[in-house]
Amino acid sequence: MRTDQLILNVNVYNSYYKKFNLGNVAVKDGRFLYIGTLGTETFEADEIIEGEGRTMVPGLIDIHLHIESTMITPETFSYGILRHGVTTIVPEPHEMANVFGVEGVHEMIRASEDCEVDMFYAIPSSVPATTLETTGGSIEIADIDQLMQTEKMICLGEVMNYVDVIRDPGGKSNQILQHIRTHYPDLVIEGHTPKLLELDLHRLIYAGIDSDHTHQSLEGLAARIAAGMFIEIQEKSMTPDVVDYLIQHSVSEHFCFVTDDVMTDSLVATGHLDHLVRKAIVMGMSPADAVYAATFTPSRRMKMNDRGMIAPNKIADFLLLSDLTDFEIDAVYKRGLQVYDRHNPLPQREPLPRFPAHFYNSVKLGLMTAIDFEVSAEQPDGRYGCRVMMVNNVSTFTEELHGAVEVRGGQLQWQESEYGLIATFERYGKNGNRAYGLIGGATIKRGAIATTYSHDNHNLLVVGHNPEDMAVAANAVISSQGGFCVVCEGEIIASLNLPVGGILTEEPLERTAVQVSALRSAMESLGYDHYNPIMSISTHSLPVSPALKITDLGLIDVGAGKVVPLLFPLSEA
Repeated sequence: MRTDQLILNVNVYNSYYKKFNLGNVAVKDGRFLYIGTLGTETFEADEIIEGEGRTMVPGLIDIHLHIESTMITPETFSYGILRHGVTTIVPEPHEMANVFGVEGVHEMIRASEDCEVDMFYAIPSSVPATTLETTGGSIEIADIDQLMQTEKMICLGEVMNYVDVIRDPGGKSNQILQHIRTHYPDLVIEGHTPKLLELDLHRLIYAGIDSDHTHQSLEGLAARIAAGMFIEIQEKSMTPDVVDYLIQHSVSEHFCFVTDDVMTDSLVATGHLDHLVRKAIVMGMSPADAVYAATFTPSRRMKMNDRGMIAPNKIADFLLLSDLTDFEIDAVYKRGLQVYDRHNPLPQREPLPRFPAHFYNSVKLGLMTAIDFEVSAEQPDGRYGCRVMMVNNVSTFTEELHGAVEVRGGQLQWQESEYGLIATFERYGKNGNRAYGLIGGATIKRGAIATTYSHDNHNLLVVGHNPEDMAVAANAVISSQGGFCVVCEGEIIASLNLPVGGILTEEPLERTAVQVSALRSAMESLGYDHYNPIMSISTHSLPVSPALKITDLGLIDVGAGKVVPLLFPLSEA
């Protein structure tokens, strides 16, 4: 029998029994034809691949991520994750959609068309994430219909405004959910449900949202699975108690691993979805169960029944591992063809511009001075209570602290306080909004950081301890049409230009990784104490992530879903 490839003498992972069996595998027309003990006496293959006793597992599948979080283009992202065994992804481009609306979604899909990794896109459901911010674009019901009619969309991306779903039956989130359930009843609906329990959690599920990828506690994990939710475990949820729960209980059908957000330097140095598989094994999960959670359950969740397993008629995406326990990848195959060889990795070709011209001109702000970081106050002179955004070093959640600060001569004397200043500026030329707050905790203790990579509105966000450094950092980002800049004592100590929509670079992977690593180190040198300072600061403007955040409309009490004042009577502190 003629075949294209015949892989001999491999330990093949069987997803249905979660077992490894020594045998041979035949591939024809990009799909698995046969898995068993028959070999060259039965098959005449164009290519014979000597397995040499290595382990064969399906290509890894990541069903919840944002390419923009890595700050590189789809082409570069594809190159980067293939070497880590990821052959299929479900990206949700809500970052680019917040900048350019539905056009941003279309252009991200166009930029993905020639990629070797299969990319099945999710419809951004929450653009903007709330009504409490100004974005460059929005996704409305008409845009959803257009995407469903013109693109191959695989799911409705994470519904982020859980407060709106629970408290506003007529709000935008519920209108979208009702529209999907009525017109596209088979479409998977993804969720974002941090900390919700009891009735609120069940109301969200009742509305049609039946998955969660946010930071899991043991209590929340058990409650979600008990209520029928599918859990997408990202690295920050891989705490010993959570992983032990997944190991000790029969819940393998109810969760998978996802990456959500991965920085470029981490992608190069540590890995991608393979890193989570490796970590799960180190934490005590059996290799069979860890592979299952990165292949079989994600494919089932997204109804991709043609992949995620090594079986007849399934797409021949697979990895050859020299060591299963260490999950050491020797080679990656896509539809039966080798696309990565650890012993002879191909360099990335220089990426070409892939986006329309106006995508490189999205920051509509003039240059700033130190005066832009003086905060006016209407209150009479005196000492006032103040809300402070407290950064913690274990998650992107913040806490609200009540402190005290002076007002003198109509100005907030923030530099005399123990806190830094956080400011955000609407950058799309729509209304010129700006807002100010105070910040403390695990953030920088001196200097300044500015960025347009600020979830999800991607307005200009500046954090600092003196107006002069803040102006230097802001102006560097504005002049570069987006990016990051870290400043200390008037000098730029690290920067990263992100000219595509203010959130992406077209630089090659390794070059970008070096810049991101330098950026991370510079932030840490100013006192930022966080496992991922870049992701931490970029979520200070995310008004669906607990607890106190900031947008161009002001400070946001995320739990209450409303703008709250910076200052209040000291007696209430």
